[in-house]
Amino acid sequence: MAQAQKQSHYPSQLKEEAEVQRTLSVIVDNEPGVLARVIGLFSGRGYNIDSLTVTETEHEAHISRITIMTTGTPMVIEQIKHQLERLVPVHRVHDLTLEGEPLERELALIKVQGRGEKRIEALRMAEIYRANVIDASTEHFVFEMTGRAREIEQFIVIMSELGMIEMARTGIAAIARGKADV
Repeated sequence: MAQAQKQSHYPSQLKEEAEVQRTLSVIVDNEPGVLARVIGLFSGRGYNIDSLTVTETEHEAHISRITIMTTGTPMVIEQIKHQLERLVPVHRVHDLTLEGEPLERELALIKVQGRGEKRIEALRMAEIYRANVIDASTEHFVFEMTGRAREIEQFIVIMSELGMIEMARTGIAAIARGKADV
């Protein structure tokens, strides 16, 4: 005899929610320890940060923007936003992904070793991906590429096959489209 399945009264427990990636803009006071508190919130609760950038946006007001790309279920993302809003130095938290397609860019520096055909192919692919050569020798190139994270990742996969030695990435810089005050 088959055992009856126990049904939950909570819709989120009926099926497992899919994870989503979100870009959050957190406006904070620019003071020592603020970044540590924000990061502590993520690490203390086991939330992952996929990308993190911080910069001062209003020098006289001592205000900074922390841009965080994170992944989680919609419920977890809501928890993150509510917990961030409760931190004392936080002024505002904006979910740029929900507010509309944000403008997101990242900078990557990619060092590629290459000779002969691989060298020619690396230069050809760099031209297609609009990556600039910022350093070169007879043994290597360093490409600078600015764009969306997925475009940079595609370029990195190609350069890995052509002799990538190392790379450095800045993390996402993002801003809302239109007149939104973020």
